[in-house]
Amino acid sequence: MDVIITDGGRRAAGFKPARGDCVARAIAIVTGRPYREVYDRLAKETGAQRRGKGGKKRSASAADGVNTNRKWFKDYMAELGFTWTPIMGIGTGCTMHMRYNEGYGGLPPGKLIVSLSKHYSAVIDGTCFDTHNPCRGGERCVYGYWRLD
Repeated sequence: MDVIITDGGRRAAGFKPARGDCVARAIAIVTGRPYREVYDRLAKETGAQRRGKGGKKRSASAADGVNTNRKWFKDYMAELGFTWTPIMGIGTGCTMHMRYNEGYGGLPPGKLIVSLSKHYSAVIDGTCFDTHNPCRGGERCVYGYWRLD
């Protein structure tokens, strides 16, 4: 899979080099929305979310990761026009890899935000847009993806 190295507009929005902001970066790249707009929305929702049992309240920041399992996040993605396709389930093993349209085990065409282990990455028609190459030679497992309709 081809990879284009990009920060999704992070530096242009006045932020320092990327760290833990893969969700904001992927959404900005795939939707074409300004990085600042996406980051601010994710930060606001992260700061407002209830804390879990025994957990501490999260700061209003999207730079240290976003809990993508929260209802507010799923609602935000639906608001942007995304639909979720889960790939891996408990006990299924890896059935799709970070490669493009290679028959069994490849990503479909379109505008995707791909969920990987501890990372989200933007993929548009088989080209990955990220700050690094997350593909691991096409062998990295895909947990699921958000497709922009």
